Amino acid sequence: MATKPWVDYYEALQLSPSADPETVERVFRLLAKRHHPDNSVSGDSDRFNALREAYEVLSDPASRAAYDATYEASRSKEWQIFDQSSASDDRHHDARLFHGILSLLYIARRRDPDNAGMAPSHLERLLGVPSEHLDFPLWYLKKRNYVEVLDNGLMAISVDGIDKLGSDELALPANRLLADESVAARTARDDQAPLELAPVPQEAHLG
Repeated sequence: MATKPWVDYYEALQLSPSADPETVERVFRLLAKRHHPDNSVSGDSDRFNALREAYEVLSDPASRAAYDATYEASRSKEWQIFDQSSASDDRHHDARLFHGILSLLYIARRRDPDNAGMAPSHLERLLGVPSEHLDFPLWYLKKRNYVEVLDNGLMAISVDGIDKLGSDELALPANRLLADESVAARTARDDQAPLELAPVPQEAHLG
């Protein structure tokens, strides 16, 4: 029997992993109403079913605890789009790093615009690359003002960085990504209505 692909239920419900049960309930009801198949304006049965599945897991204390136990490891694997055996210091590899960093920082900014920082160690873990491979792309992104350093020392995507993420320059061919659709691609696809969850603007694409 094939293993069911891992799903980020927090992303599905636009929630922080630290969201309390009341917030989970409130956000689910809001999104479920918006995407219910009976809604003639914004109904989407696939999206609704995904929301319901996420809610069933996160609303039950036992199932949420079990999910949270493997959350970080599973999320890191989801974002490890770099094949270390074939990685090289060429412009294409750098572009993939630029895209991965900005995508993750966009997700953080989208969730909490005023407190959107991430540490380099967090990016290293999620992208599945050694810290020394991030030195150059982070230097470049900061010099170009695509990434800014917050007062607390964490990094966040800037307005220029969001615009850059939506440019064709950072588009990646599909055959260089994981077989499973990435979080960024999946949520970009969902962003056909006014901004809801998408970590990447609608015009940004991964190939």
